[in-house]
Amino acid sequence: MNVIETPLSGVRIIEPKILGDARGFFMETWNELEFAKAGLTMKFVQDNHSLSTQGTLRGMHYQLQHTQGKLVRVISGEVFDAAVDMRRSSPSFGRWFGVTLSAENKRMLWVPEGFAHGFYVVSPQAEVQYKCTDFYDPGSQQSLAWNDPVVGIHWPLVPGVETLLSAKDRQGMALHDARAFA
Repeated sequence: MNVIETPLSGVRIIEPKILGDARGFFMETWNELEFAKAGLTMKFVQDNHSLSTQGTLRGMHYQLQHTQGKLVRVISGEVFDAAVDMRRSSPSFGRWFGVTLSAENKRMLWVPEGFAHGFYVVSPQAEVQYKCTDFYDPGSQQSLAWNDPVVGIHWPLVPGVETLLSAKDRQGMALHDARAFA
């Protein structure tokens, strides 16, 4: 596999090795030994799977307790996946990074603890799977505003398609008001 550094310390793009022939393809999406060789040592305790329609924006989520690292991949469709550094002590606090993940490119994104995470569905629909390093804890869930002008994520919004948000995500906090990590 190929591990690509990003401008945010700890966030990585993972390109798995794809073995293909006339029958289709095979790839490993998680191999503890191979990830450890690449310096990525994590323990996963929960797998999540979502189906979303075009224009859905899920995010920007993080947990202050029971913090979750997430290994994200798309198995159907295409999303723009983004992470925001929520660690006040980090030189990149408040900065974002985004990448297209799709069933076609088979890339994965590693978003470590301390980052807000979200994605926007570009294709007619998309299925996203992600492995988490801790269990979901609704009591410590936080939402950063997806459209905070200070953060300035450049979402590739589909023209003429309404951006679909949950009630919780419509109430996301601005960066300067959001609770963050030390």
